[in-house]
Amino acid sequence: MTGLVFPHTFVPWFRSVAPYIHAYRGETFVVGMPGELVAAGKLNAFVQDLAILHAMGIKIVLVHGFRPQVNEQLIAKGQTPRYSHGRRITDAVALDCAQEAAGQLRFEIEAAFSQGLPNTPMANATVRVFSGNFLTARPVGIVDGVDFQHSGLVRKVDAAAIQRAIDIGAIVLLSPFGFSPTGEAFNLSMEDVATSTAIALQADKLLFVCEVPGVPEDPTDPESPIDTELALADADRMLAKAGPAPEPTDVAFYLRHCAEACRAGVERTHIIPFAVDGALLQEVYTHDGIGTMVVDEKLESLREASSDDVAGIIQLIEPFERDGTLVKRSRTEIERDIEAYTVIEHDGVIFGCVALYPYVEARTAEMAALTVSAEVQGQGDGDRLLKRIEQRAKAMGLDSIFVLTTRTMHWFIKRGFQQVDPEWLPEERKRKYNWDRRSQVLVKRFN
Repeated sequence: MTGLVFPHTFVPWFRSVAPYIHAYRGETFVVGMPGELVAAGKLNAFVQDLAILHAMGIKIVLVHGFRPQVNEQLIAKGQTPRYSHGRRITDAVALDCAQEAAGQLRFEIEAAFSQGLPNTPMANATVRVFSGNFLTARPVGIVDGVDFQHSGLVRKVDAAAIQRAIDIGAIVLLSPFGFSPTGEAFNLSMEDVATSTAIALQADKLLFVCEVPGVPEDPTDPESPIDTELALADADRMLAKAGPAPEPTDVAFYLRHCAEACRAGVERTHIIPFAVDGALLQEVYTHDGIGTMVVDEKLESLREASSDDVAGIIQLIEPFERDGTLVKRSRTEIERDIEAYTVIEHDGVIFGCVALYPYVEARTAEMAALTVSAEVQGQGDGDRLLKRIEQRAKAMGLDSIFVLTTRTMHWFIKRGFQQVDPEWLPEERKRKYNWDRRSQVLVKRFN
């Protein structure tokens, strides 16, 4: 029977989502949606998920694409869609087709936001959708001898007008069209519009809900798992090797837009698959997400520790050792193990640290001394440190990480750790286990 609520699963799940609801309330998300999502029949479910985000207090700008819809119109008129350099060549017929497709799609999207059937996620939802001439464009012109005609690039985004609309609770819907000061219309790409808009608004997130599942850890291996978090520096290195990416299914196609937005001040950009039902909700409201998040991670803020950091680490962890949250470590121990530590530092002050001790034969590692200064707790630095430790452990070829704790068990459980008996510990670690302290042993498995 549908509609049943199981309190033993629902209540912990709902509580686990609450920190993300609090964190994102009032933030601005720009969401890029290709026309392929609509063609795949995913529009209604996707709009319902957007409406849930909106109800949670997130300000939303939705940018739609219309690649397959324009192609369909062109083929119906006996024309062949033409592309070059990964961009449509828009002649007069293609421009007419684009305007027709955009009008139809806007109608469908606005209708989807107007649903209110009982027993659906849209029941009792009142979502106002604003659209308008928020974009000024310029022609692409002639590139390598190819005349792109009515294809354009974003010249300017009217960020102030969009901001006013989202501040009064509307969702702003942008079509990939822009107009020159003389009133000439240009066909733009959804990706260019979404990226330019996110930069102009200095949005908190730019999300592409698209044809690909994310960025693979190894782009040369079709079986490679998706890299759930990619530092901007790593994304730039990947793009330098990738070369041209004309197709939306190419690894670098969406990644280059994510990197561009990150470089221009959008701290978090995402590539997530529309093929997975609820992908948007999973990416926003769960710890690990579902696609790839590109992070503008300043190299000096999250890094491996050096001997110069010993004093800062001691100063950071001392209060937590005094109140019994952490096991006491001597200066000698920290100096000896400094290569095991990762720190978060700002303006020379260390305000977060964690250590990783591998047990290679057991294919696991202990995460220890995870500490974030009381002054900055609740800002996600504990999650950043955990994510870095997971990446280090995976790079070593390990299958899991474990932690011993007496007070912070629930924090770890919310992030995918499971409690096990101390007998689970690797033999070497078991010999050092303090049975009087009765620490809980929690494991996070990667597979």
